[in-house]
Amino acid sequence: MRIVFLGDSITDSGRDRDDEKSLGNGFVKVLSDKLRPLYPDTDLELINKGVSGNELCHILERLREDAIDLNPDAVVIMIGINNTLHKYSEGKELDLDKFEQDFITLFTRLKKEGIVVIFLEPFLLPAPDKRRMRKLFEEELKIIDRVAEEYADEFVPYDEMFQGLVESIPYTEYSEDGVHPTHRCSRLIANTAIKAIRKHLL
Repeated sequence: MRIVFLGDSITDSGRDRDDEKSLGNGFVKVLSDKLRPLYPDTDLELINKGVSGNELCHILERLREDAIDLNPDAVVIMIGINNTLHKYSEGKELDLDKFEQDFITLFTRLKKEGIVVIFLEPFLLPAPDKRRMRKLFEEELKIIDRVAEEYADEFVPYDEMFQGLVESIPYTEYSEDGVHPTHRCSRLIANTAIKAIRKHLL
């Protein structure tokens, strides 16, 4: 079974772009290390196509070469946080209507090819410089959650889970900057994503 991972720096996590087998040092690598021993007799091929700094539109632009042309059985996607971050860091406007349509296009193109779509919800933790971004991110999440629930085969929510955890545990345990996961956070992402992926293992 071939599984392709699409996303931004959280998925990329320092992967070697010159090595198709490189999974990076984040949740994709953790997930691979946990999943393979569970299915020792299954031919599992995991491919990390995450690209640091990417927004939803970039994934759409490369969807054929990074996913469809690879003939995957499933695609695991985590994307969306940079659409909020770049509004504040680069002054880039976030058109929520276009954002929603792009998400629908992403899912429908993959589903048309008979590919299982597993969507991992992005999250934003309360680092001091990220708190002002929360309102816009929540508007984005409403779209993400609604569209993913309707179109994706599996939807794994993370933001509410992390918001609950950081009520009693410092957010820095999961992300020092509110966005990029610590190893503890990557393990948690992997553990919950595996449950969704296992439902579709051939």
